[in-house]
Amino acid sequence: MLTKLKKNKWPLVFTGTNIVLFVLFFFLPAILGFYYSLTDYKGFASPNFIGFENYTELFQDASFYKALFRTFRYAITLVPLIYVVSLSIALLLNSKYAKGKVLGKIIIFLPWTISGIIAGVIWKWLFGEHFGFINYILTVAGGEPVAWATGANASFAVIIMAALWGGTAFNMLQFTTALKNIPASLYEAADMDGASSTQKFWNITLPAIKPTSFMVILLASIGAMKEFALVQSLTNGGPGTANVFIVQYIYQTGFEKSRVGYASAASMVLFVILLIFGLIQMRIGGRRDA
Repeated sequence: MLTKLKKNKWPLVFTGTNIVLFVLFFFLPAILGFYYSLTDYKGFASPNFIGFENYTELFQDASFYKALFRTFRYAITLVPLIYVVSLSIALLLNSKYAKGKVLGKIIIFLPWTISGIIAGVIWKWLFGEHFGFINYILTVAGGEPVAWATGANASFAVIIMAALWGGTAFNMLQFTTALKNIPASLYEAADMDGASSTQKFWNITLPAIKPTSFMVILLASIGAMKEFALVQSLTNGGPGTANVFIVQYIYQTGFEKSRVGYASAASMVLFVILLIFGLIQMRIGGRRDA
C-alpha cells in the first residue's frame, strides 16, 4: 500500500490540489449561491428563506428575458466570427509561404494578455463618439462621425469587434497546434492525386481538426455567455439598457439594487443553461469523433 502511494504520490498531489480548488472556488460557492437564491438576502443582515419566490418572479421578469436574448444574440454573432478568423490566421501562419511567423504570432497574441477592463477602455477611446480616434479619421476624410455610443447597433458592433480582437489569439494558438499535428503525408498523397487547395482543406484539414474545432466553439460559447468586463468598461450596457447582457443584469440586480437573492436565482438559471449547452455540445462532439 505504501509502495503504491509513493509511486502515485505526485499524481495524487496534483489531483488533490485540483479537487481542493474545485471545492473551494466552485462547489461551495455554487451551493451558497443556490441557498441565497431561495432567500431574500440583500447583501447585509440575515437572509430569510422564501422558497422559489425569486424564481417565480424571475420567469415573469421581461428584463431578464431581454438580457438573455441579447446574450444569445451576442454569442451567436461572436462565436462563428472567432472560429473563422482564428482558423484563417492559423492557416496563414502555418503556411510555408508565410514570412515573419514569430512576429505575427506575438502581435496577434498581445490582445489576449490584456484584461477585459483595459481592452474596453482602449476600444472606448478608439470609438468614442465625440473624442474617438475613428470618428476623428472619418471627419478628416470628409465623412460624418458615427454614433458609436448612442446607437444601439453601432455600440453592439463595437463590442463584437473588441471581443473578436481579444478572443482570437488563444483560439488561433489551438488551431496552429492542431494544424501542425496533421501528418504531411496526407497532403503529399492529395498532391499526387491532383487535389486543389480547397479540396485539401475540406477533405483533410477540417476533418483532422474536428476535436480542436469542437473545443474552440465550446469555450468561445461559454465565454460569450459570461461576458462582463469588456461590456462593463466599454458601454456599461448602453445606450440605456440596449446592450445589457445576462451577467451584467445579475451584477446590477445583486450589487446596484441590493437584491443578492434574486441575482443568485438568475445565476442559477444561467448555470443550468450553460450546463445544458455544454452537455449538448459534448454529445454532438462525441458523435462526430465517433
